[in-house]
Amino acid sequence: MDFRSAQQSVWEDKVARGFNLTDVPLEFCMLQGEVAEAFDSWRKGRVEVGEELANAAACLLGLATMTGVDLAEELEAKLRRTRHTTSRCA
Repeated sequence: MDFRSAQQSVWEDKVARGFNLTDVPLEFCMLQGEVAEAFDSWRKGRVEVGEELANAAACLLGLATMTGVDLAEELEAKLRRTRHTTSRCA
């Protein structure tokens, strides 16, 4: 699945399940919570680290749609800008 398709699928799932579609500050908080859960799973050596990272990614993709961001486009631009520089994550 490509990023753009994933973002669309996450949004469709949020709509179908009646999840938050408008409260951006709440979604940022939920993203932080998902990242914290992934870190906690990794730190404790649990097998569900991948699932927790997927939860965080889904939350991020939903947040991107809520804020009108095409995350695939932004990530591609980011990678082009940082290809020859040092960055913290990419």
